[in-house]
Amino acid sequence: MGFTIGGIREMRSGARRRVRATECTAVAEYTGLWGWDVVPGARAVSGQCSCGDPACPAPGAHPLSFAAPVPAGAGLDDATKAWSEFPGAAMLLPVGKAFDVIEVAEAAGRRALVRLERMGLPLGPVCATPTGRAHFFVAPGAAAALPQLLYRMGWDDADLDLRGLGPGSHITAPPSDLGGLGPVRWLRPPTLDTAGAPPQARLLLGTLAYICHRTHL
Repeated sequence: MGFTIGGIREMRSGARRRVRATECTAVAEYTGLWGWDVVPGARAVSGQCSCGDPACPAPGAHPLSFAAPVPAGAGLDDATKAWSEFPGAAMLLPVGKAFDVIEVAEAAGRRALVRLERMGLPLGPVCATPTGRAHFFVAPGAAAALPQLLYRMGWDDADLDLRGLGPGSHITAPPSDLGGLGPVRWLRPPTLDTAGAPPQARLLLGTLAYICHRTHL
């Protein structure tokens, strides 16, 4: 089964092979090096979703329903074989298995990241989206525990632009395009130490909540 963006195929086979090689290498890095599943996702071209649904509610920002994930642990050969079925697909990371995500506005996320680094607190990967959001990778279970954690810290009744993403959610992985708006990028890329052991949300949440609150004042 082939997958192309909006039905458009590269006319030059050499260019197509280079693009595919780059994509497959990135997928293999996520699966083989960082230990994360990768799901082929739709892309948006001229405002239309490559899934083919003209009324798609999330153009270029959802998994392809017919595509199986490339599992964690897959090496370059296996990733290449799997991804060659969906050239041009966006790389999506399923949330809730290896990590949960705390999402905040990018401006607040950047300020919090500087403060957290100065405090010497453990940090996992952090990425930024072209929609102005920052995703902090934290240990699984954070999304479900977030309301209770905010309550314990006294932030439960504050107006915070902060939410948790858990099982059932997907985020677009760098350097894939998000909804035709531009690439997702790393603010703090994964490392061998952080990819498999992201920090507990409680270690970051106080600073994130404080910065989010200050940003709204």
